[in-house]
Amino acid sequence: MFRKLVAIEPLNLIPSAEEKLHAFAREVIMYQDIPSNAEEMALRIGDADAVLLSYTSQLRKDALEKCPDIKYIGMCCSLYSPESANVDIVYANSREIVVTGVRDYGDEGVVEYVISELVRCLHGFGENKDGTQAQPWDGVPREITRLKTGIVGLGKSGGMVADALKFFGADIAYFSRSEKAEAKEKGYRFLPLADLLSQSEVVITCLNRNTVLLHEKEFEHLGNHKILFNTGLSPAWDEAPFAKWIEGDNRCYCDTAPALGDERFLNHPNVRCMGVSVGRTRQAFDRLSEKVLANITSYIKTQ
Repeated sequence: MFRKLVAIEPLNLIPSAEEKLHAFAREVIMYQDIPSNAEEMALRIGDADAVLLSYTSQLRKDALEKCPDIKYIGMCCSLYSPESANVDIVYANSREIVVTGVRDYGDEGVVEYVISELVRCLHGFGENKDGTQAQPWDGVPREITRLKTGIVGLGKSGGMVADALKFFGADIAYFSRSEKAEAKEKGYRFLPLADLLSQSEVVITCLNRNTVLLHEKEFEHLGNHKILFNTGLSPAWDEAPFAKWIEGDNRCYCDTAPALGDERFLNHPNVRCMGVSVGRTRQAFDRLSEKVLANITSYIKTQ
């Protein structure tokens, strides 16, 4: 059992999971707002030996070094790599602080979002930003059938998106760090990034936070009259070539402003940004809560 557990910001856990946190520590403090800076984070943590946070704060060395009692940090959000994490895991590990996170709790909502927006685009459902009736992407309503689609990053989320699109008849190609045997068995083509971009009419980036693969050359390969989805938490592109590309006969979809990058793109006629995280569903909060509690339970059992 922990001596003191502090949640430095809202965790997005279901109420029953928040109640169960009290079984893991003699004292539990849960803040309902986001700390404004590192100093405030350090003050909130104080002498706590366990810290919980979501994805909205960056818990770095400047705050951690002021909190010598920390033994455990529970990320109530995705953890894929130290580089993409919102916790300074390298520094934490240097102090033998255990950091845990969760994976694959909001992917189902991402899949539904991609299918929904792609169908609306191809068929011309809904309205444009100026209130006029939307038109089909190619002038005539189309199905997803035989749509050449490229997935950049075939992890859990990217794989689920690919499977859903394949169900609707899309022609799937993908780029990742290595070719995947299970993807080959499904008929997905592994292509170099340049080839995937040039050959695909729809490109969907499913990358970790702060992973940028689309630079000037990549946008040249992508070319014109293309649809680009970003399902990650941050832009998968450099801003300058994206700004040039989006001025063409192209369309970009993402769910949140951070995934889009500079907010000046929000009102661009070729950008469709929902302004909400599509992975934040009732079922996702259930999965997140279960995994956070399981991580804490596992850590305590090892002590």
